Amino acid sequence: MGKTQDLIEKLVTKYESLGENPDTYLEGLLHAKPINYWDYIEVETLLALQKPRTHFKDEVVFIGYHQITELVLKLMIHELQQLINSGSSENLLIDKMQRLTRYTDMLITSFSVMKDGMSYEDYNVFRLSLAPASGFQSAQFRFLEIYCTELENLVNEKGKSRLPTKPRIEDYFEHIYWKDAGHNRKTGEKSLTLKTFEDKYLDKFINLAKEVKGKTIHEQFSEMKNPSEDLLNAMRDFDYNYNVSWPLTHLRTAQKYLNKKGENKAATGGSKWQKYLHPRHQQRSFFPSLWQETSILDWKEENV
Repeated sequence: MGKTQDLIEKLVTKYESLGENPDTYLEGLLHAKPINYWDYIEVETLLALQKPRTHFKDEVVFIGYHQITELVLKLMIHELQQLINSGSSENLLIDKMQRLTRYTDMLITSFSVMKDGMSYEDYNVFRLSLAPASGFQSAQFRFLEIYCTELENLVNEKGKSRLPTKPRIEDYFEHIYWKDAGHNRKTGEKSLTLKTFEDKYLDKFINLAKEVKGKTIHEQFSEMKNPSEDLLNAMRDFDYNYNVSWPLTHLRTAQKYLNKKGENKAATGGSKWQKYLHPRHQQRSFFPSLWQETSILDWKEENV
């Protein structure tokens, strides 16, 4: 009974320190139901979230895959928020970068579910019912970028040439790389995919960028003196995997379904996907200060 009594005393102390009556909470435990796996994980809710718009069976695969991706992105943002809110020691940053790389590896390898796990013919029919929705509209993808790096690193060279001398946060978002997928810079016309995305999320992106300004992962790293090779490599691995390897895997999957037979089909969001998806066009790097001596595009070839 010694350990049990000790635990009871600790519970009493806990609730008394909160100004609460311990008896209320302890008696509540007598009536609480034991928790089950299916309740804790919300299994039935998760399994009810796949709601196809057509009768094609592989649409469930398509929906489920993207929902899994969003859950992985949520876990990645969860890791980044800890760094933003508590600051980054070198050991913590190494640990988080390695975690983020493992999550990105999941995203890369799981793309085979899309690339090799759906009927080519069925996909190219049911995808037409999804327009103008597009994976481009993943807000978590954009939140993750904002946590990782300064906005100037999310503007490609053409975008930077259009920026004013002293750009505001709003200016960066006007020329951020991902708008190239739905903004005709010559006519000013925006796709419906981009317009609805901006209407829902742009203010949230701007507010987050203001909140984390000076605290992004790259800015925290830049303040470190004499970072170890372990840290440098952990950050390069994540930067490369997320901003080069994953987009290239996405591009190869799109090529299979949209250009397998030379049809050059349009993306559901209307973007010129062949150009937009390639890292050479996006020119995205979270930690550009790490790529002074080698290009991020060559990192894998040099470290195999």
